Amino acid sequence: MRFSLNWLREFVDIPLSPKVLADKLTMAGLEVESVHNPGAEISGVYVAEVVTVAKHPNADRLSLCDVKTNDKVYSIVCGAKNMLPGDKVALALDGARLPKDIVIKQSKIRGVESQ
Repeated sequence: MRFSLNWLREFVDIPLSPKVLADKLTMAGLEVESVHNPGAEISGVYVAEVVTVAKHPNADRLSLCDVKTNDKVYSIVCGAKNMLPGDKVALALDGARLPKDIVIKQSKIRGVESQ
């Protein structure tokens, strides 16, 4: 059976880390086959707010978006057509790590710098 530690914490106060909890459950006679931590390999991703959306000058299917975090505004080339000012979006900055060892890099896309 699979269950979320957050779900379990709705019923029981558990101050233990997932690894320690799994060890204690195993020692109590309950089999813990594995502990998964989804998103553990993700870093450098933030929540940002879309400030402006404009058409990319050199591409029909791309947009230029200005997005802001708490401290800075970034210019991003985006392929999504459903972006509106005020939307909250995931922002993976230069150096961010995503699953499958993908590393985000700042680059030019169709002649426009994308952070």
